[in-house]
Amino acid sequence: MTATLILWSHALAALLFGGVALWTARAPTSGSPRRALTLALALTSLWALAVAGIGAGEMVTRIVETLRNLAWLGFMITLHRRDANDRPPLALGTVYGVVALVSVCALVFHIAANVDASVAAEQIASTALLLRMLVAVAALVLAQALYSALNPSAGGGLRWIVIALAGMWIAEFALCCTEYVGAEPHAQSIAARGVAMIAVALAMVTALQRKGDLDVQVSRTVAYQSLSLVAIGAYFALLALATSAIATIGGENARIFQTAFVLGSTAAILTLVSNGWLRAWTKVKLAKHLFRHRYDYRAEWMRFTETLGAPDGAAPLDERIVKAIADLTESPAGLLLVPDGVGLGPGASWNWDRGSFPVASDAPLADHLAATGRIIELDGIRGDSSPPDAAPIPRWMLDMADAWVLVPLPHLGNLAGAILLARPPLDRALDWEDFDLLKVAGRQVASYLAEARAQEALADAQRFDEFNRRFAFILHDIKNLVSQLTLTARNAERHADKPEFRADMVATLKDSAERMNALLARLSQHHRGRSEAPHAIEVQPVVRRAATARARQHPVHISGVSNAIAHADPMGLEQLLNHLVQNAIEASAADAPVTILVGADGLNVTIDVIDQGCGMSPAFVRDKLFKPFVSSKSGGFGIGAFEARQIAAAMGGRIEVMSREGHGTRFRVVLKAAHAADLRQERAA
Repeated sequence: MTATLILWSHALAALLFGGVALWTARAPTSGSPRRALTLALALTSLWALAVAGIGAGEMVTRIVETLRNLAWLGFMITLHRRDANDRPPLALGTVYGVVALVSVCALVFHIAANVDASVAAEQIASTALLLRMLVAVAALVLAQALYSALNPSAGGGLRWIVIALAGMWIAEFALCCTEYVGAEPHAQSIAARGVAMIAVALAMVTALQRKGDLDVQVSRTVAYQSLSLVAIGAYFALLALATSAIATIGGENARIFQTAFVLGSTAAILTLVSNGWLRAWTKVKLAKHLFRHRYDYRAEWMRFTETLGAPDGAAPLDERIVKAIADLTESPAGLLLVPDGVGLGPGASWNWDRGSFPVASDAPLADHLAATGRIIELDGIRGDSSPPDAAPIPRWMLDMADAWVLVPLPHLGNLAGAILLARPPLDRALDWEDFDLLKVAGRQVASYLAEARAQEALADAQRFDEFNRRFAFILHDIKNLVSQLTLTARNAERHADKPEFRADMVATLKDSAERMNALLARLSQHHRGRSEAPHAIEVQPVVRRAATARARQHPVHISGVSNAIAHADPMGLEQLLNHLVQNAIEASAADAPVTILVGADGLNVTIDVIDQGCGMSPAFVRDKLFKPFVSSKSGGFGIGAFEARQIAAAMGGRIEVMSREGHGTRFRVVLKAAHAADLRQERAA
């Protein structure tokens, strides 16, 4: 039953692959991928036919299988060569070449095992099987890399082909594993592989019915990973060959020698891999000899911007800037030199002790970098008796053995700073790619520095603006206090002998002192005000306090409802009324009283401040009344009405004005009404 399944599954697979190859060869689309695909499909059909006709373990079948593997590897590398940008890097071609060589070596070992009838034939056959397993694993990794490198514009057909290839290599690897465990091929596994190849052929048919460009984008990371895979595979192949040789010539102590070799070679490999200098040297050599460019600019720029754009809570911006530049050249540390007066002084550092740098700034260095914008290699200056850039470089920088390169940061014709980089693990001279990359990165971080400094300057300006604004409000309040004290002093000349006046004068002075202390507190830069969130309050007590404070200098009458309850900040409301009442007093004659009228309609609470003074024109009310520093009174600051409207808005209210020239003015404060239940709840809380 199993033999029949092997025969018919592989025969059907041969028929399907042959039909697909014929269809591909006669397709109107031409080009090397089409020809390479046709060849691979034809050899796969021939291999499946050989398995069905003469058996999976025969020499001819192995030869055709090797040719099939080489054809599919050729098709995969051909896809890379169709990249629209350039040929694939030499690293990727090296990987495919090594995998192809391992496949050929597996065939050679299989032939040798069949020719040699000695005891070593079994070990040679085992080595050939291990190499076949290595080819299957390497081909799987390459298929995954090819799938990841597909051009985003490519159609789904190519993706189906790559997936089908992965399925074929998985089937091969599974068969090799079962053969390695059982020391001979299992008929069931061979039959299962035949079924899998039918599925692969059907996937190929589906893929070729889809349209799409066969371009791929070769990733440098994939190339490095593929080279790492080749190195690992070569290491395991070496272990397999060495242990097999030791088993042949080691005699009774073969197992001890094998263990010692495996442990010793593994320890040596791990020691070499953990060496930072060796890793850096390897990366530089690979980039120099296998790629057209030293850097993978896409990856470098993504890492660069990710470092600069780290979220809040990360290192400060200055330190991130140094790290971003240092990472480009794998420098282990860096120092930011910032403008300090007329020169450059040490700023933020990354992995470098700032205690080893001088505190004083250096003016000649700043002038030189600003004038030339050149990147300076310090080793070139140290080794040249009369270098052109030696004069502006400070002695402390040249005396530091770790100081390597100085990168200026120009921005819009000015020097935003400079970055001193430490020597990388692999010491080398900069080439044109290093200079270009550092120059572009330097301009980029200079813009970040300039923006950060502009933000700091803006914040300082805003703090000064807030201070000036607070001072303008307080100056207005001081003017009111001065007016009150002036009136008290003038009345004292006539009524100083009256006990009632003296008591009233003492109360006025105490109130003025308290208000002046409050003004000083408001002027402090640490003061944030004592305002409360609007809540339910009784309006009448607040109105009474505002009227009493001004009653000593002018008659103020209170009328209207006495039980009005509003949502307001009591201190803010009192300050608002003080402004409006003071303005009304200053606009009124000495014998004309100011009236405060409280009203309530269930939705709103209104507080009217009414005077019988000179009034204001409609144009002044509309265009100038609520603007700061604009006043209709001589010597006025124009702050009271402006601040009053801001306070009302903060409480969710508004101020309405009704005025006629020669007939007086009515300021109406409109607040949201509250209920008695809200007031009781506030008091209970």
